[in-house]
Amino acid sequence: MSTPRTRVKRLPKRGQYDRPTIDAILDEAIVCHIGIEVDGQPYVIPSLHARVGDTLYLHGSSASRILRTLAGGAPCCVTVTLIDGLVLARAVFDQSVNYRSVVVLGTATLVGDPAEKLVALEALSDQLVPGRWADTRPPTAKEIKATSILAMTLDEASAKIRTGPPGNALEDAEDYAATWTGVLPITQTVGTPIPAPDIADGVALPANLTRWGERFQR
Repeated sequence: MSTPRTRVKRLPKRGQYDRPTIDAILDEAIVCHIGIEVDGQPYVIPSLHARVGDTLYLHGSSASRILRTLAGGAPCCVTVTLIDGLVLARAVFDQSVNYRSVVVLGTATLVGDPAEKLVALEALSDQLVPGRWADTRPPTAKEIKATSILAMTLDEASAKIRTGPPGNALEDAEDYAATWTGVLPITQTVGTPIPAPDIADGVALPANLTRWGERFQR
């Protein structure tokens, strides 16, 4: 997975290029950001994503100018980031965050095959809540037409990860020995589901919703 474009140059020891690491980060993240240039103006937009094997699927409106540009073969960069903690050091210079991130470079192609489009839509639905596709109405032909699905291969991708305590500078040890240093963990939690006002009486909460937060337990 390591290429000249994806190789981590700043703090290279944090770079990881094996697919299991990259796949795990992509699969846990809910939102990605797509970077692209349109008419000389850079844009970074959020999007839903899902991975199926070696393919990363991106989702958006068929009316989106940026997605049309992507479908036309414009080079792009897709990133995801998961924040695991605030790293609090004695010196401002040494403060950081613990994180897991992935960068994917390449071009996206528009998915036109109806069967593949349904596979991608199912993966995107289950990326939000595993098993949700089976609980919902399938998309209509009109809804499928209004939705663009783009596919990227994971040929050029890398992960960058920071873990562990702060790197407190030795020269600060005496002057700021009383300063609290360490890591403030950050995790995502799930609140109590709020039913829609028009839900029928007696409809039970699906078990996959009660287990949703397990994806963030590390």
